[in-house]
Amino acid sequence: MTAKVSIISIIGSFIIGMFIALMRVSSNKLLKAFSHIYVDLFRNVPFIVLIFFGYFGLPEIGIYIDAFWTGCLVLSIAVGAYVGETIRAGILSIDKGIIEAAKSFGFSNMRIYRKIILPIALATSVRPLGSVFINLILTTSILSAITLNELTGVSKVIASTTFRPFEVYVFLVFFYGVLTFLLSGLITLWHHHLNKYNGAA
Repeated sequence: MTAKVSIISIIGSFIIGMFIALMRVSSNKLLKAFSHIYVDLFRNVPFIVLIFFGYFGLPEIGIYIDAFWTGCLVLSIAVGAYVGETIRAGILSIDKGIIEAAKSFGFSNMRIYRKIILPIALATSVRPLGSVFINLILTTSILSAITLNELTGVSKVIASTTFRPFEVYVFLVFFYGVLTFLLSGLITLWHHHLNKYNGAA
């Protein structure tokens, strides 16, 4: 359950974040304003509040979503704000001379973004994006508050039925620690692979 929520939410937040990042650097004032409000809103509201709003609040106005999809949706929307800011930082870090050179070769704006800006921005943003996604995986533990039986939720049940909370939660702490360590290592390796030719590793 934890894996399914994490994978769906990582994909969803990445897609949302990509659009938000492009809006943030857009020359369109309306898109820029919307993305700015979006980022400020979802970076400054506690995740637990968003989860409760989605699971307990929306049914009051006739919108019913089960715990699994509430978790995936809220995680994607909330983390999308952080992903958007991370990718935007990567875009803004690109040397403007590279973009000017591409324009001089007759590249269209769309082709410049697709072939140059986004690949470079994503390569330089691997580590911060990895940290965002690791935090997303760890945040899935909060979903037990809306009865979703992910790892933490199941641990609560086992601890209450076996009356051995110490052993259960020691395992939980160890598991999350190992998971975070392994993911950090994979992200570092991926970062070195993507940047091995540009001296950024």
